[in-house]
Amino acid sequence: MKCKTLIFLAGALMAVAPAAWSQAPAVAPAAKPPTFETKRVEGTENVYVFRYANSQAMFIVTSAGVIATDPIGYGRPQAVDTYLAEIRKVTDKPIKYVIYSHHHFDHIAGGKPFKDAGAKFISHKKAKDRLAVLKDPHTVLPDETFTGKLKTIKLGNTTLELHYLGLNHSDSTLLMRLPEEKIIFLVDLIPVGTVPGRGLIDFYPLEAEQSIKQVLKMDWNRMIPGHPGQPGGRLGTRSDVQDQLTFLQDLSSEVKVLAQAGKCWDGVEKELKLPKYASWPGYAQNLQFGLRRYCALWGRGT
Repeated sequence: MKCKTLIFLAGALMAVAPAAWSQAPAVAPAAKPPTFETKRVEGTENVYVFRYANSQAMFIVTSAGVIATDPIGYGRPQAVDTYLAEIRKVTDKPIKYVIYSHHHFDHIAGGKPFKDAGAKFISHKKAKDRLAVLKDPHTVLPDETFTGKLKTIKLGNTTLELHYLGLNHSDSTLLMRLPEEKIIFLVDLIPVGTVPGRGLIDFYPLEAEQSIKQVLKMDWNRMIPGHPGQPGGRLGTRSDVQDQLTFLQDLSSEVKVLAQAGKCWDGVEKELKLPKYASWPGYAQNLQFGLRRYCALWGRGT
């Protein structure tokens, strides 16, 4: 009798279950973002973020003209034309400056349309020195450079500070700060909400930590990154910066132990995991780049 009762209950459950499942709401796939978009930074009247695919630039509309940054036209000249068109939707004021965040082509190539529009290009001197050697036909050489730690640009009613923090993601990286708006624009040195990827291959690990500490000492509230922050393309916070510093410090200390035991390269890449960060976007794809870079530091001294 007990056996028949169990069979009956099992059948009843099977009959009910499909009906219950059919009532569960379907999970819609995440909407694919448009190829490009321009957003005014909330709480400001004149600061904008232009995104094309997975790269971002900042532009500022002042009473006397526009200050633009990185053309982001590497391998996609249409992005630069789109960037200019997006600025023109916002203002008809002249584009006075284009400022390079650093010398890497993936962010600064393609600027000729800005040059044709009359913009003056500015970078750190180290960026121009490197670009002059590379002679990339798609990248405009800067018209003006500086060699110190700070250059201030005043245009109309806006002040923009260009801070050189030393070696980090490159030897020419600039942090751009709007003191009134308490906003910074910083490319590639500090990803927002993700494990850093290929950009770790050639950066300066110990010096980068010192640069990030300098960033934390500065007066700002929001950071526009060179790639959309995760999740949702958000801007960065001071907590994001601290999180990246802690990640790099953890990565460095873990690799150092294994490197000094003679386990670089293969041993580290096969053995070392950082489960504390496994939930971060990019962990599975990008951890390898961090392991290799810190193996170069602690296993080879480079």
